[in-house]
Amino acid sequence: MNRHLISAADLSRDDALLVLDTADELARISDRPIKKLPTLRGRTVVNLFFEDSTRTRISFEAAAKRLSADVINFSAKGSSVAKGESLKDTALTLEAMGADAVVIRHNASGAPHRLAEWVRGSVINAGDGAHEHPTQALLDAFTIRRRFGRSGGSGTSPPGAGPARGGALDGLRVTIVGDILHSRVARSNVLLLHTLGAEVLLVAPPTLLPVAVDAWPCSVGYDLDAALPKSDVVMMLRLQQERMNAAFFPSVREYSRRYGLDSARMAQLPERAIVMHPGPMNRGVEIAAGVADSPRSTVVEQVANGVSVRMAVLYLLLGGAEAEQ
Repeated sequence: MNRHLISAADLSRDDALLVLDTADELARISDRPIKKLPTLRGRTVVNLFFEDSTRTRISFEAAAKRLSADVINFSAKGSSVAKGESLKDTALTLEAMGADAVVIRHNASGAPHRLAEWVRGSVINAGDGAHEHPTQALLDAFTIRRRFGRSGGSGTSPPGAGPARGGALDGLRVTIVGDILHSRVARSNVLLLHTLGAEVLLVAPPTLLPVAVDAWPCSVGYDLDAALPKSDVVMMLRLQQERMNAAFFPSVREYSRRYGLDSARMAQLPERAIVMHPGPMNRGVEIAAGVADSPRSTVVEQVANGVSVRMAVLYLLLGGAEAEQ
């Protein structure tokens, strides 16, 4: 793997499978009474969050602590950033503190890329603007692989010792529905799922699709009902109204009627199909409560799997390279 994880495009097929297989091995730790490994003892991981986030920040913090790393949580609110300090000055401060890895979430697309130019440690993108969120895509792929029985960890090899390679997602049909325009999760998922062999379809109103979506490695549709019977996975996205500065659809009620997943629509899915959502959910808008809480929903699994996948990323970026030398 590269020294940083800024985009899902940074991952080759082998890199992605290595992360997923390592996560498979690390997921077994959650079943132990003591959920810790000494792998990153003495390393420092900084969570640098310029945007509010509960799920992602806690997930990275839990992942780092389970690997015995020291964790520093940095929030822009109440910090020198609120007084006008630039991202570069903040980066130099972290560099002086000896940060081995910086997990950054920022409202400006490209911020992790700039940060990587200023620090010697590894940079992990935890979401930048409407650009990317690569670890979310990895945990989504991990969840899909487990649900469809394509995991390949042997259960006998320690992390880094070359676990048996699991299957990719070749031939699976994944439909991503909703606010594609403002979604960093959608872009990262399209790139990673394509790399892993899945067929990706985006379904949204024309106003909620990016201008350059034709260049993405996926197909585009506008009719959710036509897509459902042919989908193995349906990923519902939240309407990010906080990022909207115009009227992208007539009303939330109209959007929900056309693009919301309720029980009637879920009945159109093939028997083995699953429903995903990266969270947080707007229940009753893009997804009905009954669907979100159904056995076919993976929402809770995605949160649990996020810790294992982020452990794998931290391990491979900070510990795996040294172990292999």
